[in-house]
Amino acid sequence: MAAALFIYFSLFFSLCILAEHILHKLQNFPPTPFPILPLIGHLHLLKKPIHRTLSNLSARYGPVLLLRFGSRRILLVTSQSAAEECFTKHDIVFANRPRLLSGKHLGYNYSSMAWAPYGDHWRNIRRIASLEILSSHRLQMLSHIRLDEALTLVRRLLWVSAGNPDQAAEVDMKSAFFEFTFNCMTRMIAGKRYYGEDAARSEEAKMFQEIVAETTRLAAEKNIGDFLPFVQWFGSGAIEKRFVKVHRKRDKFMQDLIDQQREILRSNESCFGEKKRTMIEILLSLHDAEPEYYTDENIKSLMLVLLQAGTDTSAGTMEWAMSNLLNHPDALKKVQTEIDARVGEVRLIDESDLTELPYLRCIINETLRMHPPAPLLLPHESSAECTVGGFKIPRGTMLLVNLWAIQNDPKIWEEPSKFRPERFEGLQGSRYGFKFMPFGSGRRGCPGEGLGLRMVGLALGTLIQCFDWESEGTVDLTEGAGINAPKAQPLMAKCRPRSKTMTLLSHIAANHVS
Repeated sequence: MAAALFIYFSLFFSLCILAEHILHKLQNFPPTPFPILPLIGHLHLLKKPIHRTLSNLSARYGPVLLLRFGSRRILLVTSQSAAEECFTKHDIVFANRPRLLSGKHLGYNYSSMAWAPYGDHWRNIRRIASLEILSSHRLQMLSHIRLDEALTLVRRLLWVSAGNPDQAAEVDMKSAFFEFTFNCMTRMIAGKRYYGEDAARSEEAKMFQEIVAETTRLAAEKNIGDFLPFVQWFGSGAIEKRFVKVHRKRDKFMQDLIDQQREILRSNESCFGEKKRTMIEILLSLHDAEPEYYTDENIKSLMLVLLQAGTDTSAGTMEWAMSNLLNHPDALKKVQTEIDARVGEVRLIDESDLTELPYLRCIINETLRMHPPAPLLLPHESSAECTVGGFKIPRGTMLLVNLWAIQNDPKIWEEPSKFRPERFEGLQGSRYGFKFMPFGSGRRGCPGEGLGLRMVGLALGTLIQCFDWESEGTVDLTEGAGINAPKAQPLMAKCRPRSKTMTLLSHIAANHVS
């Protein structure tokens, strides 16, 4: 009897799978890997790193695929032409975001700039970010913070080197880059440092570091409940409870910062002029003109998006860039020579020099090509039926663009696995089309591109200018787990002050105030 039931159910499920496959073809949907398993769909195919697994699927079945992750329909795009079609012809159709658990709890119930649906609210939040926070004018006003943090980074490495001046000092570059980017962001946002010697004694800093660590751990986990809702029922919503807990901590911390900045404005303590104002102060000062837009919740969500999007991504890009340079000493020497020629030895590089350092920009571009900060662009969702690559795409389909696959496609890039910054020479200021879009494209493209490139260029340029670098053998470039595809092993590099800049570095060390 049991054997008969097993055969019956096996036959039933096989017929269901076959019927869905035939119906799929008749409806002119994109190709899909066969079979689609009941309930889970194609989730069983996913292996880490996911962007490489999806790239392999596309190589086998085609550059435009329709997958099913549990209850969600997924459009997977891994070709330049299909990505262009999604972000130009169908840009408005794909301007929405899917409703995922992270967007609900970390995105203020889908109201933040990253997770809000396309519409008036999102347009207003995007306008505020682009004009009031991330415009060239605003970024220039806050450039002194980034330069000061670059000086702090140099002093940190000088202090490490001073312990044994006869040998190159080993430095944990992952931590150094993360502290640089995070302190840049928190000082621009609220005028406070949360990492480093001065911050280590602050209870507020320790609390914030714990919140950052918790958020990072949660974001790195794959929430299967986004695709299989019934899992949440059986698990009593364990992951959702963690999201709620982290959100409450983040929200309270950011609210306290806003209250502090509001009190500063009221007491007229911020008397340094517009150039010294923090991002929160700028937004609070605009509240009276448009109170419906400059609410505390909108300010909190915007600042948290900037922190989350602007720290790990920039720090990771710096770590990948330095790793590749250590494995290619000729490129490292070439960019060092460029900086010596354009900037000299009597002053530090600053952001105004970056446009005059084309090879440094080539190195950054090549790093972003090989190791994009988001190998899979943030998901989009179709608001109407459309056609991509000649195939019908139903309304409510989640769009995943495999940027890593496009930017490492041998049909587009010659020898894509090789680090060759020269491939970008002579292309400064020109558009690369949809074969290179590390900051996304279309309406939902990242508005923080200018800030990210300034931080990465300044930090890398400063360290290359001031120090000679080496490593113990070849640096391991294996990718680790995580949505940003970080290095599996943190970069440990050795540095020593350059003889050419010794006078400048002595001056920097002498002017350090404890």
